Amino acid sequence: MRVVVTGCSGFLGREIVRQLLQRGDDVVGLSRRETPDLVRDGMEHHRGDLLDQDYLARVIPGADVVVHTAAVAGVWGPWQHYFDNNVVASRHMLDACQQNDVSQLVYTSSPSVTFGGEDQTHVDESEPYPDEFLCHYPHTKSIAEKEILDADQANQLRTVALRPHLIWGPEDPHLIPRVLDRARRGRLRIIGEGKNVIDTVHVTNAAAAHLNAIDALQNQPERAAGRAYFITQDEPVNCWDWITQLCEQHDVPPPKKSISFQAAYRIGATLERIYRWTGRRSEPPMTRFVAAQLAKDHSFDISAAKERLGYRPLINMDEGLQTLTSAPSTGQ
Repeated sequence: MRVVVTGCSGFLGREIVRQLLQRGDDVVGLSRRETPDLVRDGMEHHRGDLLDQDYLARVIPGADVVVHTAAVAGVWGPWQHYFDNNVVASRHMLDACQQNDVSQLVYTSSPSVTFGGEDQTHVDESEPYPDEFLCHYPHTKSIAEKEILDADQANQLRTVALRPHLIWGPEDPHLIPRVLDRARRGRLRIIGEGKNVIDTVHVTNAAAAHLNAIDALQNQPERAAGRAYFITQDEPVNCWDWITQLCEQHDVPPPKKSISFQAAYRIGATLERIYRWTGRRSEPPMTRFVAAQLAKDHSFDISAAKERLGYRPLINMDEGLQTLTSAPSTGQ
């Protein structure tokens, strides 16, 4: 199959490309950055911007599948920046797929599209979008997810959305480096009672779920298509015990001090107002979204992904943690 992967230079996109190449697919990578290592491995690369419809008109024809992982993530920044890169770019990709008879579109979404600030304990995909979002990233991802799923149509373009939660692993430039940096500088506090349970997913498993989705859309579209799926390790952990384990594994003092969720949330709300009033573009040291993410349960029922996509984690938590030891994160 000829598979186009957007965001191929990103953490997840790179692993999806590697797994597709390993099984012999013809892979075309789209990104704004060069990826010489993936090109050496056999990927065809086209550098460009998904907001450029002429660019998409050149690179999408001939594709059987598009895996759309490219997005702007974060908890702070202008609405228009998130809307353009997460919604408008996805609309352009959807249009390009429909105009060029692409048969499958796998969209990388996020569990945060269902998060409104309350505990989510073993929830499934019936969890609705919240009435109010705590930051622009999940809001814009929810808009794109809904539009892509609504575009699913039998005998034409079949679509699914995957929601991998807290992706981590070797070469992680985001989650683990950020946690370790804040802990190393003494700026990480346990928020709440420290008893919240979370799901995570190793990048190997998150990428494999995308290949599962491609195969399910090819072989049983009537069961797989038109739906969103939570993707996790299927091994919920205590958030702060897991963070402590990561810190100890990397010889970083784990957080000991704590702050109540209510206090952290109020601080986040105050800082957000100050940053908006003053026009500061840097991320506040605390936001309402971050406070809630670090204090609330986030665990998910992945029965649908198992039953409809054939998803099974390829490596468990202990094996995943060993990959960090053998190949330390290179993120800054």
